[in-house]
Amino acid sequence: MTPEELSRIVAEALSALVDDGVLALGGAVPPEVRVERPKLREHGDYSTNVALQLAKQVGRPPRELAALLAAQLAAAPGVASVEVAGPGFLNVRVAAAAQGVVAGSVLAGGDAYGSSDALAGQRINLEFISANPTGPLHLGHTRWAALGDAIGRVLSAAGADVTREFYINDRGAQMDKFGASLEASAAGRPVPEDGYHGDYVHELARAIASDHPEFAELPADERVVAFREEGYRRQLTEQRQQLEEFRTVFDVWSSERSLHDDDRVKHGIERLREAGHVFEAEGALWMRTTDFGDDRDRVLVRTNGEYTYFASDSAYYVDKRERGFSPCIYLLGADHHGYVNRLRVLAACAGDDPDRDIEVLIGQLVTILRGGEELRLSKRAGTILSLREVVDLTGVDALRYTLCRYPADSPLTVDIDVVTRTASDNPVYYVQYAHARLSSILRNAADLGIAVGDHDPGLLSHEREGELLRALADLPRVVQQAATLREPHRVARYLEDTAATFHRFYDDCRVLPMGDEEVTDVHRARLALVAATRVVLANGLRMLGVTAPERM
Repeated sequence: MTPEELSRIVAEALSALVDDGVLALGGAVPPEVRVERPKLREHGDYSTNVALQLAKQVGRPPRELAALLAAQLAAAPGVASVEVAGPGFLNVRVAAAAQGVVAGSVLAGGDAYGSSDALAGQRINLEFISANPTGPLHLGHTRWAALGDAIGRVLSAAGADVTREFYINDRGAQMDKFGASLEASAAGRPVPEDGYHGDYVHELARAIASDHPEFAELPADERVVAFREEGYRRQLTEQRQQLEEFRTVFDVWSSERSLHDDDRVKHGIERLREAGHVFEAEGALWMRTTDFGDDRDRVLVRTNGEYTYFASDSAYYVDKRERGFSPCIYLLGADHHGYVNRLRVLAACAGDDPDRDIEVLIGQLVTILRGGEELRLSKRAGTILSLREVVDLTGVDALRYTLCRYPADSPLTVDIDVVTRTASDNPVYYVQYAHARLSSILRNAADLGIAVGDHDPGLLSHEREGELLRALADLPRVVQQAATLREPHRVARYLEDTAATFHRFYDDCRVLPMGDEEVTDVHRARLALVAATRVVLANGLRMLGVTAPERM
């Protein structure tokens, strides 16, 4: 029995009491009741505080309402016992046969187990990384690559229609500085002081000059543009390749330039003007964001006719909304706190609801340690470590899992020595090893001629079997919660708990017969439980973009 099934049973018990006239409920019976796994085993398999929540509404003391519900639930199929605890909690124990069917449900669901339609109907735009195409992706981008992709995966698993989008900042002064830096390096001159530095600039300049000797014959201004455009093309290609190697793939790569070239910036400003919050003053065009609590109004077009970055951001938001997305989720770095309110007031100026149509997540900084010392500088970029350098140090699985294991808004320290260690104190190894161990058991079973198939769920009555079955039943709820809260670290922590629960089960419950021992129905039931556990760990790891190895 899953928490969702028990939730439905409790709701039906409440409805029956109302239909029989035992209770008078002011309002509709809730279609679902919150059911949780208690921390202490003696409190039963599941617990609910529904009596405490509804006591005032039905005009009964919580314990009295809980007692009425307990009597109804005790007769429900699959419920072994119900007790009223404390001020009105209901502690429910599930019959072994009802709990045991979870293994079969997991196996029937296969790769789809854990998914739901909780967010069905939502078209979500998820924008993350959005780096300038002027240098390597760095450590901050790496955290968003892992987290953003994992958020997209759990949102999809919860039924949302998700578009992952990368906004290319390919317009403005930084692009001109990039071109000037490449051109200067290729000509053997010092890179401008306010330009881009690092070995990668010189490597890129040499490669472009070698492949395009004709650039040297161009007039100075055209030469800078030629280096800028070729450097842009190559850097963007490299960023895409690095992200694909890191298992982060985008559905849409949206160019800031294209917003201007296609007149979508003009269109966006006109839409905002129609909403009544665009005005002219002092020779410039403004958006009156102070109407919605901003500390000052924002310039869209300067007195010289140049569009501001805010104009691009505004048009880009309008473009997303016109493509049918809500909410539009932005994942931004720790240095972008000021954008949170700016984007919210932008949504309000567009006539949208900032609490519904836009969402901004801020990620904190990452520190890398090796040998107890912080690694700061990149060999190629001359600044902080690049994505590729960190991956070379850790591997994709270890880095992705570690970056997804913590909330985005918490500063994170990644110790290279810990995340690459093949020991149980390394969480990613611990979970992957559990999957490999499960795979080994199934291989050994196949060698003995024992197949995973029909089994008697009622035979899974051992305390450790019950713990593991309840853990497996929890995956859909965990995924739905991770999606709703945009917190994939909940999946990682669930996997670690489930791996630990499996190891305890394996220590106490022999799965395969020994020696000449006969194969029994208990062995077959436990083998199904092992196969179901492997499905759950594999599905959870896949939602984090981490592999599930069969051998380690």
